[in-house]
Amino acid sequence: MTWNPTHLPDLRGRVYAVTGATGGIGYFAAEQLASAGAEVVLASRSPTKIEVAEAAIRGQVPGAVTRAVDFDLTSLESVAEGAERLAALPRLDGIFLNGGPMQFTSRATTADGLPLLTGAHTVANVALVARLLAARGPGEDDRSLRVIHASTGYVQRFPMKVTEPRTTPRTGIAAYVKAKTLTEVFAFELDRRVRAAGLPIASIVTRPGIGADAKTPHRPGIRDSAVGNQRNPLTPWAQGKDAAAWAGVRALVDPEAAGGEFYGPEKSVGPPIRLTPSRHTSALGEGVTAGVWTALEDLAGVRLSLPGA
Repeated sequence: MTWNPTHLPDLRGRVYAVTGATGGIGYFAAEQLASAGAEVVLASRSPTKIEVAEAAIRGQVPGAVTRAVDFDLTSLESVAEGAERLAALPRLDGIFLNGGPMQFTSRATTADGLPLLTGAHTVANVALVARLLAARGPGEDDRSLRVIHASTGYVQRFPMKVTEPRTTPRTGIAAYVKAKTLTEVFAFELDRRVRAAGLPIASIVTRPGIGADAKTPHRPGIRDSAVGNQRNPLTPWAQGKDAAAWAGVRALVDPEAAGGEFYGPEKSVGPPIRLTPSRHTSALGEGVTAGVWTALEDLAGVRLSLPGA
């Protein structure tokens, strides 16, 4: 179908959660969902920043309905608490796993001693998803849920080995690419397993293209004179963070989107289209994928078991 990211379907009655919702892509994804009538759950580690984001959304969308759930993706204990609060919501139609620190470092670690980027961008989301799915009680197997994973175009450009999820590359950018590569492997395997279980859960991968602060619309406390621009050498070829949010939003709400699909701009900017997933993340051998899955479960301290899978 032709998709217009500036004219979303009517989302009244729907509830979506967005992690990393207090800035950048996460904020604009939340704003766009609210503009179409959805109730949006803003997830971030800072309650104060969530309040700022809520005010900014209401400045653009008067009457917007928002909720706040604060937890820290760099702490598995905090993730468990956040998952419990998300699972307690009366309704949740989808979650955009967008959050995570953007410090390109191979040395920093999480509160649990994991490499920062793999720990926050991948392992934390494995723990979050496992706990959300485990909380689905009897009689809820027919309740649909979309789980949207944020990746990067670098995964296709710079293939990474995934047979050792616990190791970290020497450079920060390589550590980030490896974290997102593991994210894709997990996302596509999650789709395979929920399909095998016959569950109405769609696991979808997205990439934002290039988003730059300098091309992002101003929002009070989110993108204004008091919030410094993050320098980006690709700014001349970039789009704003508002446009970079389009892929995640489409994956969440497009009625025709399905599990196992991959959305993003055709190149580095533009409206999201359905893309061909990378074979080195979506078509690995069963033994490799199973090994990655088990390793991520071990790191997250969870077991993501699905009936029938």
